Amino acid sequence: MKKQQDIPLVDCPVDYIVGDASGNLLNEYGRFPCKILCGVYAYMVSGHASATVNINRYEFNKGDLIIVEPNTFLLIHEFSADARVYYIVLSAAFLEKNVYGSKINLQSMHWLQPNIPLKQDVQEVYKSMMELLMQASNCEPSLLSVPLMVHIFNIIQESAVGQIKSAESLLPRVHSRKQELARQFSDLVIANYHKEHKLTFYADALHVTIPHLCTTIKDISQKTAASFITDAILTDAKAQLKITDKPVKEIAISLGFDNVMFFNKYFKSHVGVSPKAYRNS
Repeated sequence: MKKQQDIPLVDCPVDYIVGDASGNLLNEYGRFPCKILCGVYAYMVSGHASATVNINRYEFNKGDLIIVEPNTFLLIHEFSADARVYYIVLSAAFLEKNVYGSKINLQSMHWLQPNIPLKQDVQEVYKSMMELLMQASNCEPSLLSVPLMVHIFNIIQESAVGQIKSAESLLPRVHSRKQELARQFSDLVIANYHKEHKLTFYADALHVTIPHLCTTIKDISQKTAASFITDAILTDAKAQLKITDKPVKEIAISLGFDNVMFFNKYFKSHVGVSPKAYRNS
């Protein structure tokens, strides 16, 4: 694999791709973290999988609708041998030009995870829909034009909203203000982790106290607020160490560490090995 100069970026080479993939194929993408520039809608036809999306680890099962937003950190841990996934991948350029901006903004719907469990009857509908789209895409010439894909995307988006509301009705109610604060904090971390490591910055930016921020994040995610920042830093560091030829000192600076010795100590304390050892592993 060719070395790149920054964290690996994955985008769709054309406007959109509709297809299916096996667990064995998808496991090839799980060697190190990358940043997804495209948007992904996928349906888990069979099997199960686990992956870290941004800074949280999730389990995916048969019958899940999976949505990965543009500009998301992704690390695939494992797809089972019997896993099969139907997918629609939309390039960043397609989304920017055709879909009211570049984000598939599910977070604004107060859904803070990338997988939506579908009811049995709805699973069959999504399976049939994806198979029909694959057939249309494989025609010569393809029956899926860009204008048509814009409409299809909007239909799927609206359908996803309905499934989110249905799934949320089965979950314990959480005060929307807490959910919104958690979403804002997550967005801030992803945007600023490479230069801001202290909770003081995030609490001040969100106009809340540190204790309030920590309690809210713990209630919503079962993780500490500090671990969100740490996980974002380490995800980027691991990706740069595995994919680029950058010196460790340069990686440390890019992540907001002025002292490479402190970065080495920080990395080893969380990962268990030095950055150099991780790169060579």
